Amino acid sequence: MTNDVNSTLHGKRILIYSHDSFGLGHLRRCRTIAHALVDQFAGLKVLIVSGSPIIGSFDFKSRVDFVRIPGVVKLRGGDYTSLSDHIDLSQTLQLRASIMEQTADTFSPDLFIVDKEPLGLRGEVTQTLKKLRGKGVRTVLGLRDILDDPVLLNKEWDHRGTPRNLEAWYDEIWVFGSRSMGNPLAELGVSEAGLQSMIYTGYLRRAVPSIARAPVSLPREPFLLVTPGGGGDGETLVDWVLNALEQKPRPAKPVVIVLGPFMPQAVRQQFQLRAEALKGVQTIVFNSNMELVMERAAGVVAMGGYNTFCEILSLDKPALLIPRSTPRMEQTLRAHRASSLGLVSMLDGDGDRSADAMAQALRGLERQSLPSAAGADQILSGLDVICERTHRLLLDKAPVRQQLA
Repeated sequence: MTNDVNSTLHGKRILIYSHDSFGLGHLRRCRTIAHALVDQFAGLKVLIVSGSPIIGSFDFKSRVDFVRIPGVVKLRGGDYTSLSDHIDLSQTLQLRASIMEQTADTFSPDLFIVDKEPLGLRGEVTQTLKKLRGKGVRTVLGLRDILDDPVLLNKEWDHRGTPRNLEAWYDEIWVFGSRSMGNPLAELGVSEAGLQSMIYTGYLRRAVPSIARAPVSLPREPFLLVTPGGGGDGETLVDWVLNALEQKPRPAKPVVIVLGPFMPQAVRQQFQLRAEALKGVQTIVFNSNMELVMERAAGVVAMGGYNTFCEILSLDKPALLIPRSTPRMEQTLRAHRASSLGLVSMLDGDGDRSADAMAQALRGLERQSLPSAAGADQILSGLDVICERTHRLLLDKAPVRQQLA
């Protein structure tokens, strides 16, 4: 990213929607984009609407703020339930949609960015989109590099009534990844006009914060970092690593395991006790600036979520991905494709889960080449492209292509 601050968008407002059912992925991606935009454009304001229950744990730059809508939780089968026991899901969704619409009315954005879900969770931003499109507000759909297996996603979109004529709802579709990793909308029946509005931005480069501090308890020497992201579905990964550390010859480097804020407390406590019994192994529950932790690591063991993948590429760390395959195939598909490009190595979490298999993979990680050797630097253009496209959209005087009834 260039350090030159541009004032041409002074006074413009951007609204970002992030449904964030449960986890860190959507929020961290939206926060990264928001920070890049206010860094690039003086006087620009960004408001994030999110359902993340821990959004208040993160620091936000000046001119970036957030509104939290009532939370929902994605169950293992892919369905959702309300985060609050005293409110049922339908009431929660009504509240979320109402807050979303009112926020858009009051904030009056010039650009509306929707993260991943074309109409929001269960269609909750449909009315907001219609209103804003009717007023001529520019709209963008932001997509991860990989969404899911197209067969499964087709059924999901059919069930939800997700439109395939995305060009009627959005001026542009930004894919936060590289064309070399595939087309996230392939085989979904998206209209040709919708596909033509797609722009591959490249991955979102992450930088180490200059002010924030890493946990003081980190080892002084380089270590192997184990991170299951938010931790809500990371039990298998952490257990497998600990089994290998308990039963097999240990890696030469210390091991730091970040358990994640969403890991169930009872499970987290068991892992902490097991780690305490092992010399050179320690645990951290959560750090909102994971870049600070990863910067000090010699190698990374992760599940393969989008943000962790961006951090691995940005900080140029050899990485072993052990993806989940449920409720989505996203991580598995990303790990397979990234491995085929030489960016990471992969261990199939649905295959041999023996301590031997993990110990061998950890030893291999210590000899692995860096992502930069496979051209990682050339696919980290995301924030620059997003700023350039934002500038063009907000200065474009042409009318919105199609307004919705």
